[in-house]
Formats: sequence, structure tokens, C-alpha cells
Amino acid sequence: MANSGLQMLGFALALIGLIGLIIGTILPQWQMSAYVGDNIITAVAMYQGLWMSCAFQSTGQMQCKVYDSILQLNSSLQATRALMVVSIVVSVVGLGVSCMGMKCTNCGGDDKVRKSRIAMVGGIIILIGGLAAIVACSWFANNIIKAFYDPFTPVNTKYEFGAAIFIAWAGSFLVLLGGGMLAASCPGTKQGKTSKYPMPSNRPPSSTKEYV
Repeated sequence: MANSGLQMLGFALALIGLIGLIIGTILPQWQMSAYVGDNIITAVAMYQGLWMSCAFQSTGQMQCKVYDSILQLNSSLQATRALMVVSIVVSVVGLGVSCMGMKCTNCGGDDKVRKSRIAMVGGIIILIGGLAAIVACSWFANNIIKAFYDPFTPVNTKYEFGAAIFIAWAGSFLVLLGGGMLAASCPGTKQGKTSKYPMPSNRPPSSTKEYV
């Protein structure tokens, strides 16, 4: 049965990864304008995220605009947004379930086997959330690479990886690592379980004699 230290470490890593997923999902720097071509000096840097697009000027001002319509977005962006939201929700649920099954908590009763099973189920749920985030980030990154090397893409509309996608990647890997540690809480057998057949006794039967 996994010790409480491993469970606490897995829970902490999954929580830090969840914070990274939330920050990466909110930030608009999923892709940034690539400075390719002859003229690399520009006064405006363009950023695009899952929820908004921003223009960062050389004066230090940033102007952001939230996407007006969901239907105008391409399918890959909609799928990435949905997967990231699902990943965050599933990870939160997994952390709640794991918290009930950890040895350092009083939730879930005093049955150690049952608490280990709850922690293992929570770890599996967290793993599903981490996998959803990795799929979302990898899918979005693949689209950036394909558009960058597409010869029909105009030079001034090419993008490269932004900081937000790396934060989301790091958060998803931490969530996977923490979920794997929590999933290692395999339940063992109960201690002190009585045997089905009684052990034979080697003591000779005591003989009683009656004296008159």
C-alpha cells in the first residue's frame, strides 16, 4: 500500500499542474507573430489565444479583443478550448476524490483499503484530465507548425509558439505525474483477517483423573 508521503507529493504536483492549466488556458499568448522575412522590425506584435487576440505595441501598450462569435472560430481552436476546459474540470474532480482517499485526511472512514481505492480512483481521473490537456496542446501546436511551413501562408500572418502553450504543457505533465503517484495507491489486504481453517494445536489433550 502506498505511503502517505507519496500521496501528498502526488496531490501537490497535480494541484500545481492544475494551476498551470488554468493560467495557460486564460493567457492569450498561445501563438505569437513570427518575425520572418526581410523586414523583422515591426511596431506591433500579435498574440492569439483560446479566448482573445491581443496586439502589443512597442510603446508597451497591449490591446486585446475577445472573440465575438464562437461559430467564426476554426474547428481546431474550438476543440482545443473544449479539451482544456474538460481537462480542468476533470482534474478538479480527481483532486476532490483523491483528497477523500488520502491517508492524511479523515474523509472516507477508517477503512484503509477503501481509502486507498478512493485515492487510486482519484488518480485515474486526474490522469484522464492530464491526457486531455496534452492532446489539446499538441493538437494546437501541430496546427501552428503546419501553418508556419505552409508555402501559401503569407509571411506577415505566420505564428510561432507562445508562452501560454508551454505553461499548459508543463501543467499537463505535472498533472499526469501527480495522478500517476495517486493511482499507485493500490489497495492491499486487510491486516488481522482470521483464517478460514483453524491452526492445529500441538498441545496434547489434557487427561483428567478422578481420585476417590
